[in-house]
Amino acid sequence: MPAHTYAAPPTPWSRRLAEPKIDPTAYVHSFSNLIGDVRVEAEVLIAPGTSIRADEGSPFHIGARSNIQDGVVIHGLEQGRVIGEDGQPYSVWIGRNTSIAHMALIHGPAYVGNDCFIGFRSTVFNARVGDGCIIMLHCLIQDVEIPPGKYVPSGSIITTQAEADRLPDVQDSDAKFAQHVIGINQALREGYQCSENLVCIAPIRNELQRTSNSTATETAPMTHSSHRGNGRNGGGSPLKPEVVEQIRALLAQGYRVGLEYADARRFKTSSWQSESPIASTHEAEVVRSLGAILAEHQGEYVRLLGIDPKAKRRVLEQIIQTPDGPALVSGMPSRVSAAAAPSSGTSGPQSGSGLEEEIRTLLAQGYRIGLEVADARRYRTSSWQTLGNLSGQPQEILAAVQAALAEHRGEYVRLLGIDPKG
Repeated sequence: MPAHTYAAPPTPWSRRLAEPKIDPTAYVHSFSNLIGDVRVEAEVLIAPGTSIRADEGSPFHIGARSNIQDGVVIHGLEQGRVIGEDGQPYSVWIGRNTSIAHMALIHGPAYVGNDCFIGFRSTVFNARVGDGCIIMLHCLIQDVEIPPGKYVPSGSIITTQAEADRLPDVQDSDAKFAQHVIGINQALREGYQCSENLVCIAPIRNELQRTSNSTATETAPMTHSSHRGNGRNGGGSPLKPEVVEQIRALLAQGYRVGLEYADARRFKTSSWQSESPIASTHEAEVVRSLGAILAEHQGEYVRLLGIDPKAKRRVLEQIIQTPDGPALVSGMPSRVSAAAAPSSGTSGPQSGSGLEEEIRTLLAQGYRIGLEVADARRYRTSSWQTLGNLSGQPQEILAAVQAALAEHRGEYVRLLGIDPKG
């Protein structure tokens, strides 16, 4: 994700050189700028042309699933703070599921709660906006506290507490509008992430090509063997989506990616031969490199390595190709262990005693067990939802996994082995 992020410059009031902290599931467009201690939570969308500058007032918080739309400016004064939900002081706090619409200005000290909508070109300065408020277009909110659930009509100027207290309540239709905006921007976030994911975007491009020319053969250069069997070329990627997700997780944790290969004879004796670790830390480049290596070693076993460059140790060994083609996830996971097919409601590569054995193996290696789920749409964009961590004896965890599979029948479910130290 080529976001433009910078450390805060040294100033008389701060020499911390703080940098933005962005959750891996958030999407920050490359034409936006984030400076200083800006904390972006999960599934946030930051659109093109935004300026979020924590170089004077600091820090800033942007809550999960919120969206910061085109041209928004977020800044803060050196003096003045608000208290966030975590009890800590912030120059600007923006809560969860909140929309900051095009060209709005949020200037700290400012607090915007959860489930809010701040309309086009509106300004919030030295103010607190409670949960569930809707502020329409071209409004000024200054030096006041807007109680939760209030509606501010377009063009309003609210600069006294008496004016704020007289505001009408949000109606059901207004709340539905705000939720609609959240849904639209979540779809946009997933779409942007898909467009930068080779595994996600290639089938869509191929389908468009087939639709526009029904007589043409399927020769798109980015077709993946995970969708079309064993056909490979150096420009494509035979990686399964769950392998790409594993690569993304490794890179996000600061690990490097490498590969080892073995023919059938060497595989029997565990005599793997190593490729040089991939130097790039950019997901798309790593995926392309792995695709080329897999094509070169077609008909052999290939396993993915996660390498901790600081400790100089392996954190993952996972077979991703066999002589018969792409392999199911297996081996020594640092995160993903197995994925369930959506139609079966079972654990796919392992079920019953096999799944229990996998759970026992993970526990014996010191890992914790977790589960994630995704419907077909979320699976295509690698937008997994966490079901939580499981504890207890292996049979108790197995029972919990099987209950989750039954509850989410018709969806993708994957088992996680989580390294609590790493």
